[in-house]
Amino acid sequence: MAMANNKTLCFTCNKEKITYLCRGCSKEFCFIHLTEHQQNLNEELNYIINDYDQFKQRINEQKQNPQSHSLIKQIDEWERNSIEIIQQKAQECRKIVIEYPQKFIDEIEKKFYDLSEQIKQIHSENDFNEINLNYLENQLIEITKKINNLSTISIKEDSQSLSNEISIIPSKISKLNKWKQNAITVAGGNGQGQGLNQLDSHSGIFIDKKKNIFIADWLNHRIVEWKCNAKEGQIVAGGNSRGSEIIQLNHPTDVIVDQLDHSIIIADLGNRRVIQRLNQNRQILIENVDCSGLAMDKHGFLYVPDWEKNEVRRWKMGEYNNEGTVVAGGNGKGNELNQFNTPTCIFVDKEQSVYVLDTNNHRVMKWRKDAKPGRIVAGGNGKGRNLNQLLQPQGITGDDLGQIYVADSWTQRVTRWCEGKEESEIVVGGNGQGNQSNQLISPHGLSFDDEGNLYVGDCLNHRIQKFQIIL
Repeated sequence: MAMANNKTLCFTCNKEKITYLCRGCSKEFCFIHLTEHQQNLNEELNYIINDYDQFKQRINEQKQNPQSHSLIKQIDEWERNSIEIIQQKAQECRKIVIEYPQKFIDEIEKKFYDLSEQIKQIHSENDFNEINLNYLENQLIEITKKINNLSTISIKEDSQSLSNEISIIPSKISKLNKWKQNAITVAGGNGQGQGLNQLDSHSGIFIDKKKNIFIADWLNHRIVEWKCNAKEGQIVAGGNSRGSEIIQLNHPTDVIVDQLDHSIIIADLGNRRVIQRLNQNRQILIENVDCSGLAMDKHGFLYVPDWEKNEVRRWKMGEYNNEGTVVAGGNGKGNELNQFNTPTCIFVDKEQSVYVLDTNNHRVMKWRKDAKPGRIVAGGNGKGRNLNQLLQPQGITGDDLGQIYVADSWTQRVTRWCEGKEESEIVVGGNGQGNQSNQLISPHGLSFDDEGNLYVGDCLNHRIQKFQIIL
């Protein structure tokens, strides 16, 4: 008599074993991986407890020491500076009041002495007439007027403020976009594979004005386009197995579409090149570059990061026969403000400022146009799960308000960073690793459509998630 087969597939190792159901996620695990799964849950709980404790500590600090607020410090500094300015001006006026009369009297005394000598001379010579007397009288009148004018010194109070005025302005809070937390799968989502309705560990994504989605399908060595609301994609580049021929790709990591000529530009990482496909024509634009990301500004300049050289270069469209211009980094590997440690994805805003995912420094650097050093606008506080940290970020984009969005791949979330603030906020994800509609596994590419809907490349779920904007 054959033994009954009560074995099922373990979700983690994908092997037939005696499994146990996790009631939380409804997945089956073998005994070994059930223990591991429980450990992961315990770790997540510890993170939550740690975040709770830190938040509680911050609340207590604010209650106990409200005077430490930065605005109070600014007011105190203004008070000190204003007092110093007033004291300095008062001292200058005192000096003038003291010194001016003495200088004036010295001049009058000199004139009076000269007049006195003339009187003595006339008197001694006994040689004078009415003209001489009138002259002496007039000179004495002039000296008297001057001595009387000494009392006309006064203080003029200017209506203009001696020091800069300050006032407290309540912040006008801009309406920050929010998105539904349960996403719609708009590409892939049919398991890992090579089918036209499947993806395999994709990377960068691009949304055009018609809401068509272009995807760098990394392990399938192809670029696929999913028309809006389509059930499957179509191959627009590569898809001829892995290789270095012009019709082949080798682990493409990013794709953008030039909105002027609708050509497709691809970061062909494995072949260390950037290629362009226009209709059926293909050409290599840039060679010998280790790039994981691409960006194009409104003027048609192409930006390419090189994670091996730790720099970002810019090329003018149609002028790829030169080495381009270094616009960020280029000072070797490191964590200084003019350095990178593996720059991957980039975003360029309307002022041509370049935002660079400095992946192994776990930060985002902003380089204004023509700037020499950059500055940290996200992360930079060591790797971690706190809201002021990043952990292997793998995607970036921005909005019209100057806020940037980062796909933080190891924390399974997308965070928004407002310039000047030390901490981010979670906009989607952050609900643990999983394949539910509010979960992500290793998010990579990010993009917005014209309506403000947020698209996230859910890499290891092999799908593209659309988070609808809440109007």
